[in-house]
Amino acid sequence: MLFLNKLLPLFVLPLGATVGLIILGLWRKKRWPIVAALVLLYVSSTPFVGQRLIGWLESYYPVKPVVAADEADAIVVLGGIFGPPVEPGYVPNFSESGERLEAGIRLMQAGKAPWLVFTGGRIPWEGRTRVEGEDSRAAALARGIAPEHILVTAEVGNTADEARVVAALGRERHWRKVILVTTAWHMPRAARLFGKAGVDFQPFPVDLRRDRRRPLTLLDFLPEADALAQTETTLRECYGNAFYRLFR
Repeated sequence: MLFLNKLLPLFVLPLGATVGLIILGLWRKKRWPIVAALVLLYVSSTPFVGQRLIGWLESYYPVKPVVAADEADAIVVLGGIFGPPVEPGYVPNFSESGERLEAGIRLMQAGKAPWLVFTGGRIPWEGRTRVEGEDSRAAALARGIAPEHILVTAEVGNTADEARVVAALGRERHWRKVILVTTAWHMPRAARLFGKAGVDFQPFPVDLRRDRRRPLTLLDFLPEADALAQTETTLRECYGNAFYRLFR
């Protein structure tokens, strides 16, 4: 089912749908599927659409400053922090979601919890020799977090696994509530999975992609790759939520 969960969106996301419509038009020798494909691609690629879709996901759990976070038993930082692995001694290769690590460290430095927890993410095709949580742990140590207050979970492959291992860790250590740190657009799906796993949490979203203060301009209606990525990210999250509602 996990395999299908990752592949199914590829056939219904804008880029995949565009290619499918073009193939249909060429095969049937019809013009309307090709026109529809171009319209779909254009609309999905505009910042006006991409920004509002990603902003809709981000609005579920508004961001807040570190000082406003309530104290908890642990700070749980979800994976996806690093890009392709680098050799030891090199500067860490952070992904677009590197703010997750920064938020976890700042919450810890502010005394919001006695434990900083990183999940042991490892995706087979990434070529990692150790779980991502160990890289996060090394980065936290370099920022002055005491090693005895850092935990790395067992190996996980997705958000559902992260929820499951954190729930088990919480039961083992009698945690009542944790601070859950992840990217704002990912928080709705993460919140649902952690809630279903029985984890009582306080959401702490980071890494906003929509700037709500920026005025609307002509550029918002010109296609760009980042906007298409935001549209596909939003739809992928929606499909992921639907999948877990149906099959988990």
